[in-house]
Amino acid sequence: MSESERQLADRLFAEHRGRKPFSRLQGASRPATMEAGYRVQDLLNERFAEAGRGPIAGYKIGLTSEKIRQMCNAHEPISGVIYQSTVHRSPAALNLADFMHLGLEFELAVEMARDVPPDSGPLDAESVRDFIAACMPAFELIDDRNADFGDLDALSIMVDNSWCGGIVLGEARVDWQQLNLKTNPVAMSLNGEFVENGVTGDAMGHPFESVAWVAGLLAGQGKQLRAGMIVMTGSTLATRFPQAGEEYRYEVESLGSVSATLA
Repeated sequence: MSESERQLADRLFAEHRGRKPFSRLQGASRPATMEAGYRVQDLLNERFAEAGRGPIAGYKIGLTSEKIRQMCNAHEPISGVIYQSTVHRSPAALNLADFMHLGLEFELAVEMARDVPPDSGPLDAESVRDFIAACMPAFELIDDRNADFGDLDALSIMVDNSWCGGIVLGEARVDWQQLNLKTNPVAMSLNGEFVENGVTGDAMGHPFESVAWVAGLLAGQGKQLRAGMIVMTGSTLATRFPQAGEEYRYEVESLGSVSATLA
């Protein structure tokens, strides 16, 4: 790690502590490559862990849709760390004051059955199945720190732990093997009224492609997906920015639902 990478991690950590708005990285402090950016993310996450966020519960994958990647001038997804202290169970009661600017994303989460060996080689949606124990509907809690969505880029988001503010998990289900997760229906409702539907394959074509992708990314960094970890596989519907008093429910057909109420 270079001194400039440490200084950038310190700056970002101070911004979080001071609840300062997100801004795109520019100038000499900006990492030159995604690899360098992930090193800064690691340093920032070390600071979060030391400040009490606790052990890693798993990983999220962002920018899973080509449309969103084009908006952020990105050519691949990005990953971030989920902390055990930010994992909520459905039905969840969330306080907007705990976030600078909360967004809800509607996803399929998976729980890993066993460690992915570092020498497993490239995986895909089919070969990664044997490493997956359970699937569950989930919300990712995005905290964009009041970012200007007209001035974003993937590297800046990723360095900031890909905006992961936590997750809400529905019931873990082990009876997912017969489902076609390319086409399995999903639906979201707000205050009991249907809003939008889609399919689980709207994330990376198949949610397990996200698991395979992050396993490969971690292997390249000398890390592993380990048994019991949670992987958030990416958004299937448009991000929503909730208001106090609202209740969101997200259903994945045959796998149940997840809900959250905002205060």
